[in-house]
Amino acid sequence: MQWEVAVATPDALGESPFWHPGEQRLYWVDITGRRVRRFHPQSGALDAWELPQEPGCMAPAAGGGLVLGLRDGIYRGRSWGGLLVPIVRFDHAAHSRFNDGKADPLGRFWAGTVYEPKDARKADLYCLDCRPGNGEHGKPIVQLKAGNATTANGLAFAPARDRLYWADTPSHAIYAWDWEPSANVLRHHRVFHQFPPKPAGWQPGHPSYGGRPDGAAVDAEGHYWCAMYEGGRLLRLAPDGSIAAVLEVPVRCPTMPCFGGPDGRTLYLTSARHGRPEAELQALPHSGCVLSMRVDVPGQPTNFFVD
Repeated sequence: MQWEVAVATPDALGESPFWHPGEQRLYWVDITGRRVRRFHPQSGALDAWELPQEPGCMAPAAGGGLVLGLRDGIYRGRSWGGLLVPIVRFDHAAHSRFNDGKADPLGRFWAGTVYEPKDARKADLYCLDCRPGNGEHGKPIVQLKAGNATTANGLAFAPARDRLYWADTPSHAIYAWDWEPSANVLRHHRVFHQFPPKPAGWQPGHPSYGGRPDGAAVDAEGHYWCAMYEGGRLLRLAPDGSIAAVLEVPVRCPTMPCFGGPDGRTLYLTSARHGRPEAELQALPHSGCVLSMRVDVPGQPTNFFVD
């Protein structure tokens, strides 16, 4: 298996990739660049949608268009480049913004926040339910599902729909819950995998640090694929939390994987270059690009937001 550069035009901070099976396109966001991007591998067409705020996460909508977690709330865009309509706004914009998130298999949208001062565990995980018949008088249901984090990341769902994963990047920890999807209840919170902290005085490129957990995806066998920010690698963790495979990556800061392609066996990986040392960018020129690799085990089907 070998990495290829799928999209050579780099992002400042690429995140939240997903494969749209109906369009056969890859979508992702550039958080710092305040844009959504999409790529059609067959034709090579590459598009960008400029946004008024930083987009942290998004998901395709069953009714067309996207649902997006921006800085101050969750928005609905029904056409590419069209009007963004707020579904729910939050009052956290002075100190927090939405970060990692995605739709679950039942059509709800989950989005976590990042507490930007990063000096307290004030990041949360929310679930938005806009499915017809589930809200009172058609109003969306917003639930706080988890907290006590600094940077929400690594949200993913097991293929049996019985487990939910969530990571707190600065804590170097990935967590798991038993999940009952119909009632949307989380139980038995535990550490799925704990990584060593960054060594004091560490400098980029030094082998003493393996990185910290960023975005993630779960394949059809239930293995959790996690991008290790500043670690230059992608990990495949078995359902028991052990490391099943380590894939070195030609960038220092991979950010989030997803599975796509017609057979679900193309692994895509976004990355970051914003704020990285110039020497690192010269040594790792694909930083910020979208990478891809063919894998043996496919991913799960893309989940769509339902409203």
